[in-house]
Amino acid sequence: MNSISGASSLHCITELDIKEKIKSIRRSVIEMIHNESGHLGSSLSCLEIITVLYFMKMRHNPKNPNWEERDYFILSKGHAAPALYAVLAEAGYFSKEELKSFRRLGSRLQGHPDLRLPGIEAPSGSLGQGLSIGVGLALGAHNHGRKSKVYVLMGDGECDEGQFWEALMTAAHLKLTNLILIIDRNGWQLDGRTEEIKKKVPLKAKIESFGWKVYTVDGHNVQKIIEVLNQAEDSREPVAIIAYTKKGYGISFLENTNRGHKIQLNDEEYLMALKEIEEGN
Repeated sequence: MNSISGASSLHCITELDIKEKIKSIRRSVIEMIHNESGHLGSSLSCLEIITVLYFMKMRHNPKNPNWEERDYFILSKGHAAPALYAVLAEAGYFSKEELKSFRRLGSRLQGHPDLRLPGIEAPSGSLGQGLSIGVGLALGAHNHGRKSKVYVLMGDGECDEGQFWEALMTAAHLKLTNLILIIDRNGWQLDGRTEEIKKKVPLKAKIESFGWKVYTVDGHNVQKIIEVLNQAEDSREPVAIIAYTKKGYGISFLENTNRGHKIQLNDEEYLMALKEIEEGN
């Protein structure tokens, strides 16, 4: 990573290493949702994105989560918390053993991110609010002369919310070049296909019309994710990245369906999922 005081050395890994990390994190997510129900499909669609951010891009320190110069990650699509929890545990924010407590009474690992857990920058619940939080953090970092970048991961279903479009307008007006929005474009939301619920297309052109620089990327291609994040650093406008993904990615019986929206894997499904992960699918 960086040699800046307070930063961690998590970035000192290769692309091969990151793929092994992704496999380990995917396994942790599967285990969590075998033990307790959760949003498996949504977690798997954004897993590569979150892993690349924490292990190859963001400045952060698991041993000093409140380091003032850190970059920020906001999981607006909070129901994908299992993916974030598994990444944070892999990075060393807390023990992997604690993942077994997911959604248990009194646990710090609830169905949506909880501020009691180290590494969580914002809670969630009502969707569509993450970008507004990101705008506030980015403005605060700018006003205090910090180099911190703010990454916000939203689901495409959240684009239904009016607050999202207000935040787009505000960020462009304030010229928040330290703000990077990533939209997990898996094409599904609670009630079905996104285009059947409320048409998003042409999403790229709509966001550009608000004064943002917009990129598109294959959200499961590690190298492409790294490349587009690098490109985003030089922008003179707020940046949005539309990441095209598959809900339930890597698990054939869930992939590109809404079946994994909230699910608890039975023993047979759990073993099938683990087998596919080990085979590299």
